[in-house]
Amino acid sequence: MKIWTLIENTTCRNDLQAEHGFSLYIETGAHKILFDAGQSGTFADNAAKMGIDLRQVDFVVLSHGHYDHGGGLLRFMEINKTAPIYINHNAFMEHYNSAGKYNGLDPKLAESGRIILTDDFTVLDKGISLHTCNKLQLHSPIHHCGLSVRDNGALKADDFRHEQYLLIEENKKKILISGCSHKGIVNITHWFQPDVLIGGFHFIKLDPEKEGADELRLAADLLMKYPTVYYTGHCTGIAQYEFLHNIMGDQLHYLSTGKMISIL
Repeated sequence: MKIWTLIENTTCRNDLQAEHGFSLYIETGAHKILFDAGQSGTFADNAAKMGIDLRQVDFVVLSHGHYDHGGGLLRFMEINKTAPIYINHNAFMEHYNSAGKYNGLDPKLAESGRIILTDDFTVLDKGISLHTCNKLQLHSPIHHCGLSVRDNGALKADDFRHEQYLLIEENKKKILISGCSHKGIVNITHWFQPDVLIGGFHFIKLDPEKEGADELRLAADLLMKYPTVYYTGHCTGIAQYEFLHNIMGDQLHYLSTGKMISIL
């Protein structure tokens, strides 16, 4: 399996653009998958420069209903006319950031005819499945970071019921792909205990120079209890990544725009 980072907050190539967003292109033994699409069409521009033909994508998975992961989907649909897009049925609720600004999906997506709404568990093919884990017990607290959702007319703290995770089981390995891990990276690792976990950790608001250090240190210690190899970026934060990496060493790696990893 090979995985390319099409967009992330940083870049490792001068010819590729970065933005606050996340998008991966995944090639398994049987499928070509787009996981998230950044906040704009920039991921597609990067893909073309990387020699990746998005017209060949078999299907798309959207991790959750935020603009910086689904904002580029309309651009994708202009390029690829057939691939279905799997989105959790809660993702089209109205989502807002800590400043009260709408940060959800473009409503035009719901009218595109390309969307397949998923529930708590969806099998996409042999060894490929989507999971929300909404009914599983939390082992570590969720940080809402001021994110909210309009539910029955009222704004409430987001419980991230719209977030789903892509599990790929191939060559006797479990690879889990997450967007922002809003339900808690420690919880997600505990639930799946994968060989490889790729995604943001949503630690960007934890200041490693101040009160966030203890929580980051605890998270690192808990994550290291598993033999999982982690690849992260986007909402983890650069300073937060460096703090974690000093503890976790080669068990943790950073994914910048343009980076490719191969999982044997």
